[in-house]
Amino acid sequence: MSFENQTVWITGASSGIGAALARDFAARGADIVLSGRDEARLQDVAADLATDTLVLPFDVRDDAAMAAATAEAIGWKDGVDIAIANAGVSQRSRALKTDMQVYREIITIDLTQQIAFAQGLIGHMAGRGSGKLVFISSIAGKVGVPMRTAYSAAKFGLAGYADALRGELSQSGVDVHVVYPGSVATDVSRNALTADGSKRGRSDKVIDEGIPADEAAKTMVDAIALNQREIIVAKGMEEAMGEMRRTPDQLLDQVAGMVAAGYMEKMEAEE
Repeated sequence: MSFENQTVWITGASSGIGAALARDFAARGADIVLSGRDEARLQDVAADLATDTLVLPFDVRDDAAMAAATAEAIGWKDGVDIAIANAGVSQRSRALKTDMQVYREIITIDLTQQIAFAQGLIGHMAGRGSGKLVFISSIAGKVGVPMRTAYSAAKFGLAGYADALRGELSQSGVDVHVVYPGSVATDVSRNALTADGSKRGRSDKVIDEGIPADEAAKTMVDAIALNQREIIVAKGMEEAMGEMRRTPDQLLDQVAGMVAAGYMEKMEAEE
């Protein structure tokens, strides 16, 4: 599928999956908005894209900066067609040893502020009757994974928000996709937080030998083009785990049917 003349906004775009998604969408004709905290690295990604590119650096924890970036992204071209909530941080620590502040930090970055990112765009997309919201969760958002209790909690929560939002927006022309990557060869483990909140600083063998980021990105974009709602991008045991917990399409359709039948209006009328 071509994404010619569509504007795709990607957070966490300075490396890894985010940068790979930018390359893939750009190759299919999209204009790209790149966001992350490191402007220099974002500019390096932009320099490799043969398409119109806007660099909007900000920290997702900064609500004012996010709001300003949202207004600029919407105003850059003819609105935002696809928004990908990819910014995040992982974890490598036992729950018994993990400081509570680490939970707060990971849940803020991986859940609360990803919701804030989407909330800033749903009015824009629903108002014009089109758009795609893409949330990058994780296989750890389908199956609780040891050493990642905060990360799993955030990614499960992100999927729950996205699923509920999909139902609410099902009559608006706005699509919602949740991506569940397994091990992808990125710096995710190296940048993961440890029990005291410091960066781990080293990678995992399973991550280093994981799916190449560009391959994972192509699978994701192909699935988005096919309008798949749940997108599992994993191999081996991780793929099997994700598939065991896949939400049946008929259940997703049932929720959309509730909305079409006036569920929300009935709830509001009872207030």
